[in-house]
Amino acid sequence: MRITYGKGFQIEQPISMLDRVKSLQAEVSKLPQYEPETKHYFHGGMYCREVFRHANVLVVGAVHKKEHFYLIVSGTVAITTDDGVQEVTGPHLFLSKPGTKRAVYAVTDALCMTFHAIEAKSVEEAEVELVEAELDNMYSPGNLVKNQTQEVLP
Repeated sequence: MRITYGKGFQIEQPISMLDRVKSLQAEVSKLPQYEPETKHYFHGGMYCREVFRHANVLVVGAVHKKEHFYLIVSGTVAITTDDGVQEVTGPHLFLSKPGTKRAVYAVTDALCMTFHAIEAKSVEEAEVELVEAELDNMYSPGNLVKNQTQEVLP
């Protein structure tokens, strides 16, 4: 991104990964959506979200408010990180920071899990506690496709 100041003075400003993922989401949201198989576990003040996705599927998540663990359990994914897009084969653990929004493309069938310290006792409460409200988020709590008028891909 190039920004011009005053009399033509320009500075090259790098586009953040968050902005890149949001741009990608804007384009992906125009397509039929995939609803990943998602399981939820609450135990001892922790919440685990287990997400299975088929090969050749791209999922864009929400902006997270808190740090948490993101584990690629099995399979290979191309995933956005602070250092760019990385292709990773599980098992592999990421430490996610507040403000993180990921795009994850499943190169093969892949199982991923996130682990959160939490006070919530339901998926809906967890969503409020863990992710920022975004009008253009493609999923509602539980990873259900938000706009049900679109075709849900298997």
